[in-house]
Amino acid sequence: MNIVIIGSGYVGTTAAALFSISGHNVTAIDLDPKKVAQINSGKAPFYEAGLDRIIAAGVEKGTLTATSSYDTVSSADVIFSCVGTPDNPDGSSNLSYVYGAAEEAAKYIKEGAIFVQKSTVPVGTGRKVIKLLPDSVSYVSNPEFLRESTAVYDTLFFDRVVAGGDNQEANKAILDLHKTVEGYATEIARIADISVDLERLEQHTGKYVSTRLESAELIKVTANAFLALKISFANSIAQVSDASGADINEVMSAVGSDKRIGKAFFNAGRGYGGGCFPKDVSGLISSGLEFGVDLDIMQAAQELNESMPGYIINRIKESQNDTLKDKNIALLGLAFKSGTSDARKSPAIKLADLLINEGASVTAYDPQAMEEAREHYLADEVVTVNSINEALKHAEIVLIATDWTEFKYVTEWVQYAPHMNLLVDAVNCVSEKDVATLSVPYLSVGRAVSSNA
Repeated sequence: MNIVIIGSGYVGTTAAALFSISGHNVTAIDLDPKKVAQINSGKAPFYEAGLDRIIAAGVEKGTLTATSSYDTVSSADVIFSCVGTPDNPDGSSNLSYVYGAAEEAAKYIKEGAIFVQKSTVPVGTGRKVIKLLPDSVSYVSNPEFLRESTAVYDTLFFDRVVAGGDNQEANKAILDLHKTVEGYATEIARIADISVDLERLEQHTGKYVSTRLESAELIKVTANAFLALKISFANSIAQVSDASGADINEVMSAVGSDKRIGKAFFNAGRGYGGGCFPKDVSGLISSGLEFGVDLDIMQAAQELNESMPGYIINRIKESQNDTLKDKNIALLGLAFKSGTSDARKSPAIKLADLLINEGASVTAYDPQAMEEAREHYLADEVVTVNSINEALKHAEIVLIATDWTEFKYVTEWVQYAPHMNLLVDAVNCVSEKDVATLSVPYLSVGRAVSSNA
């Protein structure tokens, strides 16, 4: 097939790269010339393990190109809209890019083509987009379920592919298109240099699901909202654990052993962030209100999540005679999670802001998110450095805010923090064994673990 992908963010770039290796000709459209140049040079506009190698392979084969022109839509059999849907100040989704992409594509789209919405949009959006397209064009909602930092792996071991729309033949065509990617899974794993169990990969059976249009739109935000709810629930129990002396890891490990519940997303810490969970939770709340439904449970989850950085800072203050003024603090991690350069709505950034407001001197380091954080999110007062050693040099307090591997193994870097008198593990990533080796106090979220201090 000839495929056009509109938007070169995480969703669009990943889709473009994978389809280009799976027997299709793909053109990525983005209005940012920097992103266009990066893709055409064989690189992703962001860090994602294995993705650069796949993009480079597609470009080398001649099956992947990028452009800023919509002209190429005229030859496309399938057009995927993967543009951004940032939230408005009131929490609702800003759909201007979604409607703009549809309007522009409609000028060129050929008769009988399929227009696919892969961006996460509120339920009901598709009906509005359909009005912008020619009557001969089929519209399908095809939400993505990839996690940043494991996007390629998630494609290979997908749980489900969903296609929702009024035209069942169009739904089937999009599901069949995704099946071609599954057929190239072994080659994709080889190109990406991702270590996977090939026998397990060959036996993997994800589900292909065809639904109504509105159901497909609601499936994605509902899934993310539920996972966000689990994180917030774990953090509320972590606060009870801190107050009572229980250990959140022991509690959630046992609770998660119940097959009806499961252990995933029960890790307590500084809360969720990124480009999906915060936006999808606020978008679902807003959609509910639009349809006359108050989603109080999601509002509570959102409020709890927003409170976690402040909860951690208050606990640090309590250990420091209730003041952080002029304290030298090393902040390890800026990305919203390890394995990505994405710092959007990262709790680590919120922690940095709160520390600055308390009068602390903050030095920050992240293996991948430094450039994005500096350019878009970090306060000017935060000093950024290019290595963990530089961050630790004068630190009195070390705060681990993202669970990168190099931060987890304290015994390997603690020697570079001679002035440290407190280690704060805001993501509960340090092992009990390593905590036991520390000669300074250790502070976490809900863990009843102590050092030798």
